[in-house]
Amino acid sequence: MSRSALPLATLRPDIARRLWTALLVLAIVVSGTLIARADERVIRVGYQKYGTLVLLKGKGLLEQKLRPLGYRVVWAEFPSGPPLLEALNAAAVDVGSAGEAPPVFAQAANPGEFLYVAHEPPAPSGEAILVAKDSPIRSVADLRGKKVAFNKGSNVQYLLVRALERAGVPYEAITPVHLSPADAAAAFARGAVDAWAIWDPFLASGERSTGARTLVNGSDLVPNRQFYLSRRSFAEANGAAIDAVVAAIGEIDAWAKDNTDAVAAELAPSIGIPAAVLSVALKRQTYGVTPLDAATVADQQRVADAFHALGLLPKPVTIADAVRKPGR
Repeated sequence: MSRSALPLATLRPDIARRLWTALLVLAIVVSGTLIARADERVIRVGYQKYGTLVLLKGKGLLEQKLRPLGYRVVWAEFPSGPPLLEALNAAAVDVGSAGEAPPVFAQAANPGEFLYVAHEPPAPSGEAILVAKDSPIRSVADLRGKKVAFNKGSNVQYLLVRALERAGVPYEAITPVHLSPADAAAAFARGAVDAWAIWDPFLASGERSTGARTLVNGSDLVPNRQFYLSRRSFAEANGAAIDAVVAAIGEIDAWAKDNTDAVAAELAPSIGIPAAVLSVALKRQTYGVTPLDAATVADQQRVADAFHALGLLPKPVTIADAVRKPGR
């Protein structure tokens, strides 16, 4: 078989992810071009299977708000934050959401264009490091020399960094195993890794399906915020559309906060996680989208500084340089 004919599954995970992202970027660009009429503009929204944006898609509220402004919405699903933000930086997506770590790497890759638009309040109990119920690992200090699975560049990588730091364990003392949530779940279930750093709803699912113990969650370690993101050139040229997106997120938030069981029932079929498990995750989620304030910027700067100090971020970034000012 020639190299060009190799199936995606045989490639190195990082190469496969980049190839997958490139193909998806091309598909989004083509589909957005085909459906746009001469009298309308397109806003391309990247979303993940779980979260406020997928609810927004299901309710059709964003279309209602943007149609009078002359916009059509194109939706694109991503498996996690890092590939979503790669697509954002490639100008294949105009708006998206991710946790704390992916935006830091995205800003480092595209400092002049990357833009924070808004965020949700902290939800520290919505991510954790899990170990098997019968594991001899009883503290974060016991992770020294162990294999820890997590999605590279995700918010839980920062949780792991902070937890190890507090326990006095050098990051280099563990063996990182970079896996997507689905692959990490399988590796964890069969005992191929010693611990798994993961976020909801995969966290709630892992707890339920394997009886896993929580070694530590984000409480007193990390904020675990959800950010809404765009590109500076798009946001400046389409300020009313960005404001409409944030307003629509706020409306969905207000509904979801008081209807977690209904939200769980709505999301369960598409995510493939039982509604009862999703309800656990949703009760650990926070609601109430707002612009970034000084405290949020400072927290996010700590994330960037931590990754740079470990040599995981190629260059320092200044978070405040990439924050959209209200009313812009």
